[in-house]
Amino acid sequence: MNHLTVGQRTPLNNLAIDDTAPITLKFTRQSPIEMDISCFALDAAGKLINDDYMVFYNQPTSPCGQIKLTHYESQPTANKGIQAEFEVNLSKLGANIDSLFFVLSADTPLNQIQSLDIGIWQQSQKAQAEYQVADFAQQQASMLMQIYRKGGVWRLANVAQGFNGGLAAIVQHFGGDVAEDHSDTVPAQTIAPAKINTSKVPLEKVMLEKAPKLVNLAKKATISLEKRQLQQLTAKVALVLDASGSMNRQYKQGRVQEVVNRLLPLAVSFDDDQALDCWAFARDPQYLGEIGLSNYEGFIDNAHGGWRKWALGPRINNEAEVMKAVTEFYQKDGLDVPVYILFISDGGVSDNRGITRVMTEAANLPMFWQFVGLGGRGYGILKKLDDMTGRVIDNCDFFELDDLNDISEEALYENMLEEFPSWLKEAKQLGIVQ
Repeated sequence: MNHLTVGQRTPLNNLAIDDTAPITLKFTRQSPIEMDISCFALDAAGKLINDDYMVFYNQPTSPCGQIKLTHYESQPTANKGIQAEFEVNLSKLGANIDSLFFVLSADTPLNQIQSLDIGIWQQSQKAQAEYQVADFAQQQASMLMQIYRKGGVWRLANVAQGFNGGLAAIVQHFGGDVAEDHSDTVPAQTIAPAKINTSKVPLEKVMLEKAPKLVNLAKKATISLEKRQLQQLTAKVALVLDASGSMNRQYKQGRVQEVVNRLLPLAVSFDDDQALDCWAFARDPQYLGEIGLSNYEGFIDNAHGGWRKWALGPRINNEAEVMKAVTEFYQKDGLDVPVYILFISDGGVSDNRGITRVMTEAANLPMFWQFVGLGGRGYGILKKLDDMTGRVIDNCDFFELDDLNDISEEALYENMLEEFPSWLKEAKQLGIVQ
């Protein structure tokens, strides 16, 4: 049997669960207070399909009949006992159902609960998540477990995300109707709203007027943005460049400058300032300033005296330090919009523990990290981020290239934006981005 840690995300088949057969979730609790356990069926935007798709003690079956509350005990108990059992049949859910969220709520703070276990069964028990009093803060609700589609595969996330305001606030957060006005109640860790600007000038038009050399790149970026409905999103964009000694060839051959050129159309599309923030790192990180349409040409050879003169200390790898620097920069900036970070590395990653710690803490912030391995090896933890445990949300993605010229511009944008939309959706569901 698999034990699920808080923040763990994994495909169901890694737990020996067949998503074509029914699955049972059993909630066992020891609690002196009354508590409710509900299941919300959400669409791709993270909203409740409709009010009939909130399955709980007073509405035990979804309209499609594939989500059922088969057992429920409402009274508190001094001993451990099963409070709720849900049966779900994922393969028969409608295509409009993108995820199921299992939520715990009460009228008083959850930290009075002594223990709560979630067992996932399919003929035999396949996995278990365990929560103790220390896992529950003063919030009156917690988003416990999520089963969701990603890349056509059903996955499970042990979220355990606190939420202020109780059940009514969660219903409202997911777009359902509530009888009372809870408009001043917000998720416990809400940090930043995702702004939509429908008056944006088309990307190609901006490039044609201000940077005609990038028009072709803008056309290809626009295709990927439109496919993912991101063309109206407002976000910050950052670029982090490995400048360790092993990257010298990439700098000399102009590959790093080409990365700048290819990322800039996304920055122009997302950012109101039509610019991106840039860092370089070796042992030490250095903020190189903004890259915009007026200074992108030759930026790598000109900024701060050019890449050979950057103040990075010995040219050895220290990814964790620059990750901390980037995170602190945007925290001071206010994090009023999501941040998309493109992180270039040629490998030699050694501080797996430090990177894990920074990425785990950063998962609570509206920041998405897209790592790209460029012409190297030894990427360490960067290659294992999708299943890294201990995070409230999967906030990272990784792909690698032997050479930037090995991939078309169209394919590069597809890879760069593959995971970002699903992160946005999940971050909205969790109140990290609203």
